[in-house]
Amino acid sequence: MKQTKKPTRQPEQKRNTRASKPTEQKGKSRVSKPSEQHGKGRVPKATELRGKGRPQGKYQNKSKPAKNLDPVVVDLSSGERINRYLSSCGLCSRREADRWVEAGRVSVNNEICKEPGIKIQPGDIVCVDGEPVLQQTNFTYLLLNKPKGQLCSRRDDKGRPLIYDTLDVAPNVQSIGRLDMDTEGLLILTDDGNLTRALTHPGAKVPREYRVRVAGQVSLETLEKLRRGGFDIGEGDKCDGWEVSVNSETKGHTWLTVVILRGRWREVRRTFEAVGHPVRRLMRIRFGTVKLEEGMPLGSTRKLNKNEIKRLRTSYIKDDQDTE
Repeated sequence: MKQTKKPTRQPEQKRNTRASKPTEQKGKSRVSKPSEQHGKGRVPKATELRGKGRPQGKYQNKSKPAKNLDPVVVDLSSGERINRYLSSCGLCSRREADRWVEAGRVSVNNEICKEPGIKIQPGDIVCVDGEPVLQQTNFTYLLLNKPKGQLCSRRDDKGRPLIYDTLDVAPNVQSIGRLDMDTEGLLILTDDGNLTRALTHPGAKVPREYRVRVAGQVSLETLEKLRRGGFDIGEGDKCDGWEVSVNSETKGHTWLTVVILRGRWREVRRTFEAVGHPVRRLMRIRFGTVKLEEGMPLGSTRKLNKNEIKRLRTSYIKDDQDTE
């Protein structure tokens, strides 16, 4: 008897999708494979920079780079500084790239480059230690629930704890903006320079939402003052007008939600200090279109999903916007 072909079961498809490995992408190297005799001067491979193994679970205390979900094409029509180009290739940070240039390790179109301000044009051939490098197309997108007591910096002369002490990421993966040492909450990290420049551009006006606990009870007059803005907060700065609402209050303190459109140095703390309500606790719960979900442990990380990355790009990256 002729048998009809059974339809493929949906759970099996889902399992196969999860199990598939991007072998073709993994096989592509941003730098052509250097010889074994290259020694210390060889260009590090992506696997050496980013570590080995795969993270387990939704939230990770030691994160691994996220799989590229929807690459951004960097517009180089006006040229890109050599340090930014090398950083975008995933080889190093921009400061490290400047040191490579000064050491004479970088060449452009077969000529040694010793000018850190040189700009790379489409079609230029860039080499490090004689090995050609390629523009990065796979990017890392991570969300960190930053705990209190850590700096958003790669180095600290005073030896204070850094967010990168517990993150296993490439040296060019940096935070988009910063949270001060005493602030906790949402922090996005990426090596996508195009997205970083768009989100930190002065005219971008990316909303940053915080939950704040301040000393004392905040009066209606003070709330209106915060909404109007325009008063002095020190360092020659004037306060912007905020979106602000009261969540709860007791005899000793008040919980509020505020939304600001710029990320100036300690802006929230300085503003509340100026109106007589020192900040006792500060948490960022939203950056642009990305929100911090409830229940995410402090110090843990997760990859941004496809929809989150797409919404960030469509909201803040515009073809006719100069994000330099």
